[in-house]
Amino acid sequence: MRPLQAGTHPKTMGSERRGEIHVAAIGGSVRPGSYTLKALRVVADELASRAGVSVDVIEPATLNLPPPGLDDGSASVQALRERVRAATGVVLATPEYHGSFSSVIKLVIENLGFPSALAGKPVALLGVAQGRIGAVKSLESLTGVCLHVGAIVLPGSVSVANVQTVFDGSGRLTDAAVERQLRRLASGLIDYILGAICPRVALEAMARAKEETDPPREGGA
Repeated sequence: MRPLQAGTHPKTMGSERRGEIHVAAIGGSVRPGSYTLKALRVVADELASRAGVSVDVIEPATLNLPPPGLDDGSASVQALRERVRAATGVVLATPEYHGSFSSVIKLVIENLGFPSALAGKPVALLGVAQGRIGAVKSLESLTGVCLHVGAIVLPGSVSVANVQTVFDGSGRLTDAAVERQLRRLASGLIDYILGAICPRVALEAMARAKEETDPPREGGA
């Protein structure tokens, strides 16, 4: 299995290279040593391994987000929205708590405004749980919320069951089947972007270029 470095992947959105695909990977836990973030970093590692792809790993514990409605214009909220707006696609990762997704990921979504910064963006979902059933309920709930705010939720969401058994004490993923699922989630998002979004962007750019170069028509022509 590929070794993972701790913390945000060095290949981040700050590079802002023209034509590059940017992915915002958002964790839904603030717990130290969170399994959610460990799983998310495997996805981020796969994304960053693809040519022309950069990753912005967003950890809510570092954001100081307010409860919705209290400080909508704060610098932390505006920075979060800009980071998500700049992304071509998004990965949302959540633990399952009490049969649903975490309050942390809900806080992130609430602070993305309305219309949401997620609107129109492809979103891949990842859920982890310590139970043997996995994070099925949290992913179902999160899917509904994402669709409601206008996101394009991709099929193939990944639910990791018994997550406490698939990482060793150093945080290294030891389950090959789970690693394949996580890396496949990343590949599915990139494949969708390349197949559905990049051609549309290219056509729009061609249309704009044609409008700029075509001479203006005379009235009545």
